[in-house]
Amino acid sequence: MKINKLTYRSLIIIVFVILNAGVLYGIGQVLAFLNTGADRSQILHLDLTREQYYTPEITWESIENPGRPLEPFNQTKIEQDYLDAWYVRNTAFMSYDQTAIEDHYTQNARIKIYESLQENIDKQIKIENTTLTHDLSLEMYSADGTLAVLTDRNVTSYQRVFQEEQLQYEGYTLSDYRVVLLLEDGVWRVRHIEKIKTGQVSNISSKKIKLSTTIEGMNYYPQDSPWNTFGADFDSTIIREDFKIIKDLRLNTIRIFIGYEDFGGPTVSQEKLDKLQQLLDEASQANLQVIITLFDFYGDYRVSDWTRTQKHLSTIVNVIKDHPALYAWDLKNEADLDFETRGASLVTAWLQQMTQSLRSIDPDHPITIGWSSPEAALTLEKEVDYVSFHYYKDLTDLSKVFTELQQQTDKPIVLEEIGLSSYRGLWNPFGYSEKDQTAFYTELLTIQKNNNISFLSWTLYDFKEIPQQVAGRYPWRRNKQLYFGLIDTNGEKEDAYQIVKDR
Repeated sequence: MKINKLTYRSLIIIVFVILNAGVLYGIGQVLAFLNTGADRSQILHLDLTREQYYTPEITWESIENPGRPLEPFNQTKIEQDYLDAWYVRNTAFMSYDQTAIEDHYTQNARIKIYESLQENIDKQIKIENTTLTHDLSLEMYSADGTLAVLTDRNVTSYQRVFQEEQLQYEGYTLSDYRVVLLLEDGVWRVRHIEKIKTGQVSNISSKKIKLSTTIEGMNYYPQDSPWNTFGADFDSTIIREDFKIIKDLRLNTIRIFIGYEDFGGPTVSQEKLDKLQQLLDEASQANLQVIITLFDFYGDYRVSDWTRTQKHLSTIVNVIKDHPALYAWDLKNEADLDFETRGASLVTAWLQQMTQSLRSIDPDHPITIGWSSPEAALTLEKEVDYVSFHYYKDLTDLSKVFTELQQQTDKPIVLEEIGLSSYRGLWNPFGYSEKDQTAFYTELLTIQKNNNISFLSWTLYDFKEIPQQVAGRYPWRRNKQLYFGLIDTNGEKEDAYQIVKDR
């Protein structure tokens, strides 16, 4: 009996201790939350760092303050919280979600936002907006470190306005703002923001260039890692030997591809950049010029994603732009194939913005866009330095197609992809053979010579496997992609190889 009473008493004491510990832990967590301010990723309902969702270009023009100096930590905190205020406001006007507004705007400031939101809701208006650049100057920083006044100049903003789901307007604005921020609960909240100036966004014009040579080249992947040049199998020795083969073909240019997600999206992988530089070094040693195709396998284009793609672009271009092997930038491969699913106006708006961003960072190398067909080739012709298109049709009309394009533009034209698959088998019994491929290159190179066409063939090697994301899961599509090469999977040169070499 005594043992049972002792057992019961012990259990009661243990339960009491556990319950009190839980209560104390909960109180501690609440106090910690109140003392430090809510975590931004939770406020924004995003389990993400800021580099993954909103990265406009920020320049601090001045942080001089006659009273209290602005500490580096608080400068970073002000910048982060101020940009988050822009982000949650943009999100609210697109989705009508007001949840995070109170976390980034003071009570007085959010009254106007709520009134504007309600008016938009009543009129079924949604605004998709992002800011791309901010030039910040500190005008005042209070002695107690709780109030800051900023001037935010040259705020480049792009917006699309929808009413009843129909696009009504899209375009850029360039504005200056006066901003008052208050430190509340560990967060710099917007107390007041006023537009003080509006101007026009000026475009950076494309250059009128002549191609230094007639491009005679190859779209390049290593044989054992197609569509994954910079993956785990990257080997500079293999690349060096491949470039020797390309030079044996008397070609002068290669075109390579940088996958957006593969390189880390907005947070670009240093390991991938190192591999890219190694490839360029090998190309330079082999006296090959390189066209770099950016944003491979990217297909979002949403305005809210533009700062992320801009960050990705600027990181890569700033590292590579002075490399002697770099010949040109191809902004995006076959973006016209996304017109139907993403909308032509959105895709072309994104292309225009990325072209402008690229040109502002690297004004010295030509820019093109690799369109999937000659019919699309003159899309955004004014934005690029030379026109590129791909051609996988019968060669009968190639000369005519090229001549017609020449008549419609004064810019150089490059046939950026062309080739013929030699796959004939179970899934394509009426396909072409290696003999047909040889005849194809014989005819192609005759047309090329007669019309002085710059071209890049597809591709050096036959491949053993094709990633599903490239050709889908159907074997008749995937098998066809395996056999475009001039060298088979056993390393044997096909007859077409000699035709290219002897052109």
